[in-house]
Amino acid sequence: MAPRKEQQIFRATLDLLAEKGYDGLTVEGVAERSGVNKTTIYRWWPSKAALLAAALVEADLLTLEQPDTGSLRKDLEALVTGMAGLLTRSPSANVALAALGAAARHPEMAAAARRFFAERLAGEAEIFERARRRGELPASADPLLIMDLLGGAVWLRVAFRGLPLDDGFAARAVSAVLDGAVREEGTGP
Repeated sequence: MAPRKEQQIFRATLDLLAEKGYDGLTVEGVAERSGVNKTTIYRWWPSKAALLAAALVEADLLTLEQPDTGSLRKDLEALVTGMAGLLTRSPSANVALAALGAAARHPEMAAAARRFFAERLAGEAEIFERARRRGELPASADPLLIMDLLGGAVWLRVAFRGLPLDDGFAARAVSAVLDGAVREEGTGP
């Protein structure tokens, strides 16, 4: 399938998810909105869940650029800022929140969410490898835990608490994760 047509299908899928939720998302609706025959969609994705899983991972709408600033701290701040943007700007915010709700209620969507986050961590792995090569991160550091803490902070603040993220949020979150929230006197910068 042509990449442009594929992106049209993914965009239609995500738009319908944001508008109607997972239960209201149908392959027929995606076909109508994208201008593609539903048999073509079923040829590539055997179910609504498979289509949505592919859209979440591959759609341009949810792309998060992987920064390379030369500093782990700045790379992580850029990632947190990017995540915050995805969760606070429409239409990506509507898609993310609808996907979260669907993942909580539908096992097939929970699997899609796991794939989505696994793909993101695979993309972020290079950030941590570069940091290790520069001596900024010990080999014992757990990139998954670091990203869970940072991503969780963004999701919790935006989706569950409904609070805004100010300009300093990313730096404070990264500092709390990398430096710790409490330092013994004389041990920190």
